[in-house]
Amino acid sequence: MQSDLLYKKTSDESISIPAIGVDLEVHIAPVTTDTRATLIETTDAPGFGPPQHRHKRETEVFHITQGRYLFEVDGELIVAHAGDTVIAHAGSTHRFTSIDTDPSRMLVLIMPGLDATTFFSELRDLMAKGKPDPAALQALGDRWDIEFLGPPLTCPAELEEIAR
Repeated sequence: MQSDLLYKKTSDESISIPAIGVDLEVHIAPVTTDTRATLIETTDAPGFGPPQHRHKRETEVFHITQGRYLFEVDGELIVAHAGDTVIAHAGSTHRFTSIDTDPSRMLVLIMPGLDATTFFSELRDLMAKGKPDPAALQALGDRWDIEFLGPPLTCPAELEEIAR
């Protein structure tokens, strides 16, 4: 049996995308896992999250480490607190928003591995001036087998009280 010990000092370099209120760091790149997985950590500003989307290949496992999120996965709303884990399987439609008063954080395991540094850098550049042209966003998605389907999630007022 072969055992590989991986030691990698976490980089201080983060990717910031103000248009969707996220700062993220790649902790484990896909090259480290023979493209089986990628691990990123995100810090999400209150009221922000990604557009509704679907990955053709990747399953995402979201483990909340700080704060609270509202997720929508295949039409189901889920309030997730620190310590909770939400899974969006490949092919599922999903989005989320940070619903805490302070930034929320989570670890995201992506399987199989995605070159998150390149993808999120391209997304940052595309969103540098705010909401991008839908055709340009879809062209990015086409290159990465990600379908962008709608706007970011907002927290309905009736959920605000329940989520606390």
